[in-house]
Amino acid sequence: MSTNSNSDFIVIKAVEDGVNVIGLTRGSDTRFHHSEKLDKGEVMIAQFTEHTSAIKVRGNAIIQTSHGEIKSESRK
Repeated sequence: MSTNSNSDFIVIKAVEDGVNVIGLTRGSDTRFHHSEKLDKGEVMIAQFTEHTSAIKVRGNAIIQTSHGEIKSESRK
């Protein structure tokens, strides 16, 4: 497996029920192509690919990347 920016993994851990993880496509028209809903304590490991250029996290979660860790917040 090659190591380039397209093969970076991120780890998302839900801190509350109902965290949405949405994959966005690459190309001239950015579109949603996949979504998952995580409950509190669930962990998802995601990867950027030739089709996935962005990942949107909605809800209270901890996101770990090779660049560090960030916490997302609820929309309340």
